[in-house]
Amino acid sequence: MDDRALTKKSSRRNIFSRRDIIISGGVIGVASALGLPLIAEKADAQPAKNMRDDVKILNNALYYEHQAIWAYSFAAGKLTNTDVGKAVLALALRNQADHKKHRDALAAAISSMGGTPVKAESKYDVSSYIKKGEGNVDSDVNIAKLALALETDAAIAYTQEIAKLKTPKLITVGASIGATESAHAAAIRATFKALGVDLEIVPASFVSMETRDAWVLKV
Repeated sequence: MDDRALTKKSSRRNIFSRRDIIISGGVIGVASALGLPLIAEKADAQPAKNMRDDVKILNNALYYEHQAIWAYSFAAGKLTNTDVGKAVLALALRNQADHKKHRDALAAAISSMGGTPVKAESKYDVSSYIKKGEGNVDSDVNIAKLALALETDAAIAYTQEIAKLKTPKLITVGASIGATESAHAAAIRATFKALGVDLEIVPASFVSMETRDAWVLKV
């Protein structure tokens, strides 16, 4: 379904609501993530190598938070002023706000553990997604699909990385952030559904490499 068809459905049904999308997508709070610096202070008893390993894992997570923040800002400037564009923008800004909280919490934790937070880059390469047909920046619909692929991969990455952490409480917080990334993916799918696309908001019981194809939407 293209942008024009979605716009007509949205205008006719007038069903888009930022609040409804957030609720139906299951977006959860990230208050627990804001406790990362305090958790890090309690990790002093960990062996130095464990601390260094945890800092490296947190920095990998921070890199992808920087990427997500950049991607939403980059895409926002390419969205149209149609109903579809406005719907995508509203959700993009909401998701981006979560990523900024994740970024700040992770950076503070890394610093408090004696590490150096990785810096944001001026731009990030998303061409691999475009080449695979998992989104693009040429239309509102395709921008939303690109965001969906990025959020799905972020959820998968957190699932894989948090198991490597040595500090138990960091594992708990990492799982909380990963759950939020999954909720972002569900919220994007909920936006498509609210705009008239017939799909399952949560298409699989897990967000993993094995179920990835069920979550992402092709161009």
